[in-house]
Amino acid sequence: MMSNRQERLRVFYDGFCPSCVKDRRVYERLAGSTGKTVEWVDITGRDDELRSLGIEPEKALQELHVEDASGTIHRELDAYILLMSRVGLLRPLAWLIGLPVIRPALARLYHRMVSKRLEKTGRMPR
Repeated sequence: MMSNRQERLRVFYDGFCPSCVKDRRVYERLAGSTGKTVEWVDITGRDDELRSLGIEPEKALQELHVEDASGTIHRELDAYILLMSRVGLLRPLAWLIGLPVIRPALARLYHRMVSKRLEKTGRMPR
């Protein structure tokens, strides 16, 4: 049986978003060989596939979604924590953003930044 750190993850990200693509590249560089267990899925044009997994396409634009090896979908900060906890350099950050004192403020900031990006590009779901 594989350990948690080696189980395959599917990350649903916005391939139309330059900062999302950049974040993916940074993650892959930091992850090294661990990154090979992560499948990156550009959500662009995959509304039916997303819905079949229980992910609303509008929410996929607004929040990161990660599917673990058991098929469970993790969203928003839970998705980031799961993804980052697999990489040694990012593990302390994953722990930090999971703290009850930090998490609510970070979630608000995250949603504000994403909304601003989507509004700026005219892609904010109604």
